[in-house]
Amino acid sequence: MLLWVMMMVGVGVGVNAAPRTTPAPLPDAERLQKLEQVTEQLSRQLMLQQLYIEEKSRSEADSGLKQLRMRRDGVKSYNVDSFAGHSIAALHDHSGLERTPGLGELIVQLNGVEFRTRHNDYKIRMPVHNTSFHMVEDVPFPPVPPSVLRQDTVEKQTAEMQEYFKAWKDSDHSHRDYRPYFKPVLCYLEGAWTLDQHMEEPFSSDRHAIEASSWFDLQEKIRYTSTTGDRLNSQNFAYLPTTIYNITDGVPNFAQWNYRILCHPLKGEVNRSHLVPLDDLGHRMGEGMDYNRYLGSRMTRFTVDEQGGRSRRFQWNELDDWMYQIPGKDNYGAHMTDDAFGMPKLRVQDDTPINVANYHRTWRAGEHDAMGDTVGHRGFADRNLFVAESTQPRIAPTHVKHCYREHGHGHVCKEYTKRMSYAIPLEVIFLTPLNAWNPYNLQHHGKFNTPEGAIATKDGRNGGTTPEKAFNGTNSKNYALTPEKFFSGAEVASDKADTTKGTIGVLDRQGVMRRVKTSGIRTQLPNIPGVGVMRLRYPIVPVSVEGSPIWKELTAVREVLMDMDHYKKYMVRVPEGLHSYNAVPSHH
Repeated sequence: MLLWVMMMVGVGVGVNAAPRTTPAPLPDAERLQKLEQVTEQLSRQLMLQQLYIEEKSRSEADSGLKQLRMRRDGVKSYNVDSFAGHSIAALHDHSGLERTPGLGELIVQLNGVEFRTRHNDYKIRMPVHNTSFHMVEDVPFPPVPPSVLRQDTVEKQTAEMQEYFKAWKDSDHSHRDYRPYFKPVLCYLEGAWTLDQHMEEPFSSDRHAIEASSWFDLQEKIRYTSTTGDRLNSQNFAYLPTTIYNITDGVPNFAQWNYRILCHPLKGEVNRSHLVPLDDLGHRMGEGMDYNRYLGSRMTRFTVDEQGGRSRRFQWNELDDWMYQIPGKDNYGAHMTDDAFGMPKLRVQDDTPINVANYHRTWRAGEHDAMGDTVGHRGFADRNLFVAESTQPRIAPTHVKHCYREHGHGHVCKEYTKRMSYAIPLEVIFLTPLNAWNPYNLQHHGKFNTPEGAIATKDGRNGGTTPEKAFNGTNSKNYALTPEKFFSGAEVASDKADTTKGTIGVLDRQGVMRRVKTSGIRTQLPNIPGVGVMRLRYPIVPVSVEGSPIWKELTAVREVLMDMDHYKKYMVRVPEGLHSYNAVPSHH
């Protein structure tokens, strides 16, 4: 390419070619101008190549999870991890940490941008209520029911708390009004092109951080590991692309892709019957699972359907309501409207202006488009893409000038500059009173990596069930408050990546050793006497391949095969005896 540039600007290059007349060298000023023009042309072509790649990705798949790191192989292709393996989205448990859902490395596509995350293990945190860029705060844990706190012994508190879990499982608030104490949060992955020139950790984790000193250093490490097939055991590398987003006076302007994972406390109660499981025949075959065992595993992925699996087409559903509560980069309290191309964007439900500072994927225009439709989608054909606008100067801008004829005004031109971020939902997690219930009144020393937090593990204390080895109180990385007898079973569907321990010894304020269980985030709680096993994490992450026409056809075929009696009207030839076929229960 350098040779081509030099030839373009009139610099002589020696090659094995027929003799020719060498043109006179250009004056320095003219040659410099020519170089600037060529540099700008090449930079613009690189911009267009990046656009081509993103447009191709957008046409082939939706935004969503694409691939996990492969942990095992097999004879059949469905034996190998894809967007699921031993679990969906590589989720696992670190319930000994104060507010950390386990989540491994992911390859994600977001509005045509493909990137690979580090090992995530994110924290239950939300944006702040001001415009401070990327500032976050802890999502509050639910309070402990007063009727539990009024009991005068730990045994009585335990029994009363179990009644609240029974009421929640049965959705029976007449037994105990559980609603103020079981709070759903929607955790989501957000990405944007940033103008950050210096390396920025996307979000905090008690276990992982990107191991690179600069964006260039990270790029070189990814080039090395991708070329050699090597890896870092800590899984702290990430592939986060860089792009040219504009050219100013012939100089390319670069933007850096970055992402983060946050959570939002949902308003109101979430009906768990609206979180409908999606079958995954390929991974069930790989694991040898029947459908009922699959439902109790960590492989299960859910969709949001307020009709419990009976919904068909829609323009706006409950997930849209949830995501619309979540702000973009301007954080909570921001309000913006959008009238680009002369079309004010309106809410589908009530035709009021959309607050585009919050995440949304559909909108209504005041007039029909060329196809006769009034509803628009933020993605050309991407059902999972949620978009929000912001005013943050650290987000790369995009600019357009639009000219049109307006009656009575002739030729009119308007310019629009936008700064956008994108998001997909990851999972609904239910916070419970167990996250804060502390019936033994154990001393909590706060952050594990502070002098105060180190008191819990000082002198080699490791949580053993003897006074000498028991933790001296708790900290954020050794978070165990729940009485051992609240549960009556082992951890459910464990994973090699889990760090959840069994019974832990913790000294109370009087030096008495208490036998307790961890109180952080679990996918499923161990068996509770009189209640059973309860799921707390509901992965609703979309899968990018769902946007492929092939996937859509295979999904239709799978549904027919899994419930042949229900779908027999779609068959060209109905098999004999189909009326008695009932191998898999219908969920439609």
